[in-house]
This record gives sequence, C-alpha cells and structure tokens, in this order.
Amino acid sequence: MTDATASAPPRHRSQRQEVWRQFRSHKGAMAGLVIFVVILLGVTIGPWLWGLDATLVDIRSRNLGPSLAHPFGTDQLGRDLLARILSGGRVSLAVGLTAMLLSLALGTFVGVVAGFFERLDGALMRLTDLFLALPLLPLLLVMVMLFREPLSRSFGPENGIFLLMVTAIGLTSWMNTARIVRGDVLAIKNREFIMAAKSIGTEPSAMIRRHILPNVLSPILVSATLGIATAIITESSLSFLGLGFPPDFPTWGRLLYDAVDQIQLFPIRVILPGVAIALTVLSVNYIGDGLRDAMDLRARKR
Repeated sequence: MTDATASAPPRHRSQRQEVWRQFRSHKGAMAGLVIFVVILLGVTIGPWLWGLDATLVDIRSRNLGPSLAHPFGTDQLGRDLLARILSGGRVSLAVGLTAMLLSLALGTFVGVVAGFFERLDGALMRLTDLFLALPLLPLLLVMVMLFREPLSRSFGPENGIFLLMVTAIGLTSWMNTARIVRGDVLAIKNREFIMAAKSIGTEPSAMIRRHILPNVLSPILVSATLGIATAIITESSLSFLGLGFPPDFPTWGRLLYDAVDQIQLFPIRVILPGVAIALTVLSVNYIGDGLRDAMDLRARKR
C-alpha cells in the first residue's frame, strides 16, 4: 500500500446511501419490501400473463377445485379465482395508493401551514381534533350511502365508486399525518438556517419549499407507507359490508363478502383474499418500520 493510498481520507456516504444501508440492515423491512414488490408485480402484470377474464361466467365450471386450468379453483358462477384475486388486488392497491396520496397531500398541507403560521395553528388543530373525534366507520358509511348513486350515474359504476372510495378514505385519514408534520415543523422553524432565511427576506412560500418540506420528508414517507395499509383495510372493510364496488368488479374485500355464505363448504375462497390482504398490510407496515428507523438520526448514531 502506497503512502498516498494510506493517507487518503475515508469515503463518506451520502445521506441516501446511509439511509439505504440502514434500511437493508432491517431484516423485517427487507422481507416486507420483497413481498410487497412481488404482490405489486403480480397484480400488475399477472392478469395479462394468466389471460383468463376475472368476470367470465361459466356455469358448467362452477365450484371446481384446484387444477392446472384453475389453480385456485372456481367460484359459484364458474369464475376463475386466481384471475379474480389478481384483478381484485389491482383495484385494492390502486385505491390504497391513490387514497394515501390524497391523505398525504392534505395532511402535509395542514401540518405545514399550522406549524409555520402561528395565527392559523389553533384553528387548523381544532379542525384536526374534530376529525379525530368523529367515528370514522359510520362517517364512511354515511358518505357511501349519500354519494354512491349520484357518482355512479355521473362517472359510471366502476369509476364512480373508485372516486368515492378514494375521496372518502383520503378525507378521513389525514389527521395523524398533519399532527406529525406540524410537530416537526415547530421544531425546525426555530433552527438557525430558518432564522437566517428570514433575516435576508426570504418569502414564506420559498422557505417552506426549500427548507421546511425537505426536512419533514422522513415522517411524510413513514406516514405514506402506513397510509397504504390503512386505506387497503378500509376499502376491504367497506367492500366486505357490501358497500364497495359492484359484484362484477372484484376487489379483495368484495371476494371476502361473496365467499362468506359458503365459508364452511369452500373455506379457501375466504382464505385466499384474507391472506392477500394480510400479507400486503404486514409488508407495508414492516417497510414503514424500516424507513422510520433508517431516517431517525438518533437511531443511526446509536
């Protein structure tokens, strides 16, 4: 080894590399990431690879057991269960991801505005407390009952229900994100670099965009992962109650609802969508735990 090599300074990792290194050391998070990617790829490209129509009714093939033609069997109308699981997963994940984005945008906006502008803090936090005090499931049921038919007539049965589900879930799940983001903004806005930006006359919008949002990215990402799980469970609960998508538009919750009456004769019809929901929610939760630990500066120092 030469003197130049020996005296070379150690290579410092970037923040992204350090976060990824910390995330990889979390075995549960890595397992959750692998499972979630497999599920995401399965429901995205699986219906094209499998080829069978999830809504195709074939009475002559009804109630068949697992076989090469139908690996998961068929339901009481002869529809292929594997095709319905794949198509239902696509809808459930689409609802979860879209509702999470809406919830995240609303919660981040409320949290940043409440934390940065003191005169708006009280009113926005009282609004947040009001939403937290509301019983969410009855509120969701009322929203579905009131707006289901008008939206279905305006946008069609599938698009109308999708829009209703995303809006209802997003509008009732932003509060925790808002409280977390507000707490981080309150801690950041008194830091030296924020005071320096104020002293040179930086506009509040520019300070929020350049300094506040990049520093509250960690809780936002963690809330995003947990929000996906919450949205999937909520959509499945509403579909299980028969208030979700129409019968010919499968989701995991709808598959559970359709299989309840025959749970003793064909338990696999309940087990398959239940396992899919459980694996998705668990994997997303583990990913959130890994992100939280990887982005926690104190945990990285320890």
